[in-house]
Amino acid sequence: MSDETPGTGQGGGEPDPLDDIMRMLQGFLGRPGGDPGSAQGVPMMLPEGLRDLPGMPSDPESLQRIVIQVHRMLSDTGDGPVNWDLARDIARQVAAAEGDPTVSAAEQHRVTEALRTADLWLDRVTDLPSVTARTEAWSRAEWIERTMDTWRTLIEPIAARVGDATAEAVAAQAPEEARQLLAGALPMMRTMGGAFFGAQVGQALGTLAREVVSGGDTGVPLLPSRHAALLPVNITAFGTGLGLPEDEIRLYLALREAAHARLVAGVPWLRSHLLSTVEEYARGISIDGDRIADAVRQLDPGSPEALQEAMSSGLFEPQRTPGQQAALDRLETALALVEGWIDEVVDAAARTALPHAAQLRETVRRRRAAGGPAEHTFAALVGLELRPRRLREAAAVWAAVADLHGVPGRDRLWTHPDLVPTEDAFTDPGAFAARVGSERGQDAMDAALAALLDEETADESPTGEDSTGEDSTDGNSTDGNLGDDRS
Repeated sequence: MSDETPGTGQGGGEPDPLDDIMRMLQGFLGRPGGDPGSAQGVPMMLPEGLRDLPGMPSDPESLQRIVIQVHRMLSDTGDGPVNWDLARDIARQVAAAEGDPTVSAAEQHRVTEALRTADLWLDRVTDLPSVTARTEAWSRAEWIERTMDTWRTLIEPIAARVGDATAEAVAAQAPEEARQLLAGALPMMRTMGGAFFGAQVGQALGTLAREVVSGGDTGVPLLPSRHAALLPVNITAFGTGLGLPEDEIRLYLALREAAHARLVAGVPWLRSHLLSTVEEYARGISIDGDRIADAVRQLDPGSPEALQEAMSSGLFEPQRTPGQQAALDRLETALALVEGWIDEVVDAAARTALPHAAQLRETVRRRRAAGGPAEHTFAALVGLELRPRRLREAAAVWAAVADLHGVPGRDRLWTHPDLVPTEDAFTDPGAFAARVGSERGQDAMDAALAALLDEETADESPTGEDSTGEDSTDGNSTDGNLGDDRS
């Protein structure tokens, strides 16, 4: 911005609306006299409502970067729900804050060999075929760039719905004479919202890039099918304090990555199921318009502090609906089943080949129980508070099925979403495994699977894409044991 008096425009001519907007934002983003170019006092410059957003940093240097970027990007045009240029810039800065060395040729070779060995070992413990066609070693910045498109697919519907729900709630409560003014302010509000979402997303992804050890570490299929990747710098950090050979740690984590790649490629419905569940959560987002109206009536429009206090009270936070809770439960269960299957399969492959397989398995489990990358990411980016302590329970279910029905019986449950274990199976894995082989035997399971696949084929879209499974059944499995109401 120029040093001219706000509202006078260039050379003292007609008022420039952008100056008015920026003057308002200076009151919101920083207290009068605050300098966003200095880290000194930055935490106090931001309103509590913005400081307390999930994914926002607490250290002054990180906050300084966000404030500077937001001030710069707010003058850009665009009506998207997330400013992805801002998100990418902040993510890369946060990821590099603790160093982000370029992957060397030697590291690339070690990663390639580890993933190749892992793939061979997995052939002995799963019926899902080898699918890895491309193996890579990434820096943190490369992880951000390579996964950004999937994050956009996940996050944008939620950001868009939050923005729309807020605008709808405010407009519904505004008096008739104010609605035209509100309509004119919508583009500016969307630009502000996109910048704030972009800052939040960038901080969260940058932090995540410092934690993930592989492309599939979150459990979400972020990579294209048939791809596997490891992050050498984060693998080194993962092994700090374990006192184990780095080659063994790398191979164990390569087993997990290769197993995830097999699962995503070998279960065609899994990717769309996870993404559509997040989208379903987004569709249910609503804002309490009456609460906004009550708060707005009490606001002093000339007081930035009053607006800051309203924001810190959670005024614009979405209210979770029963439908959203159901979607959250399905997502949580699906991610637990993915993690549990990987845990069980990798243990079967590693327990006789790696001297410290049990210790590494327990390290990964504790990392998840403390809230690993998946839990932190979904809480920060999409507001989904996933319970992290389901990994052991899900692994026990897969182990029980394999004990009774062997590897083929375990892996065939992934053939259709209505055949995989439900959350009820977590409470009694043995009973679930017994029901899989109920008195009608394997033939009944085959018949149920055939019926489900016939129905899926009939419901396919004209483009030939697989159905997400929504409303594809009446909630009851053909064999009476495996069905539930999941989409």
